Amino acid sequence: MNDLKNSETAILAGGCFWGMEEILQAIPGVAKTTVGYTGGKILDPTYEMICTGKTGHAEAIEVAFNPAQLSYETLLNFFFRMHDPTTLNRQHGDIGPQYRSAIFYTSDEQKQTAARVKAEWDKSGKLSRPTSTEITAATKFYPAEEYHQDYLIKHPGGYSCHVLRAE
Repeated sequence: MNDLKNSETAILAGGCFWGMEEILQAIPGVAKTTVGYTGGKILDPTYEMICTGKTGHAEAIEVAFNPAQLSYETLLNFFFRMHDPTTLNRQHGDIGPQYRSAIFYTSDEQKQTAARVKAEWDKSGKLSRPTSTEITAATKFYPAEEYHQDYLIKHPGGYSCHVLRAE
């Protein structure tokens, strides 16, 4: 998980970033993950600010990936499998807009791919309801405080509400 030379960036939000990060780090082709905050209205948010649900930010993960090993489309399919994309502003017991399902695209190509993959999931019959995942242009990504980075590696058995569902 360290070949950044030829990497691309994806920014994904699907609830608490700890569990998503743990799953993403195990996917071949993921070079680096950084948990943080994006999509909000204030500069330099902190975890305490985000927890209020009033900043507009989502807990998100910036994923550096090698497109020769892992396509953006395949990464998005993992994303839809690792959280419940049908619940608005909620993942399991985590409730609020900071836990929303969102894809923050960094290019027109990513935007088109995200829209297509989301539509495919909606038509697939694998979900009980339509997705509530927002697809929006990436804004400034703020890395979370250091104690959030690699949290479940530092705290094995810590809280995680994410499970990678079968395809």
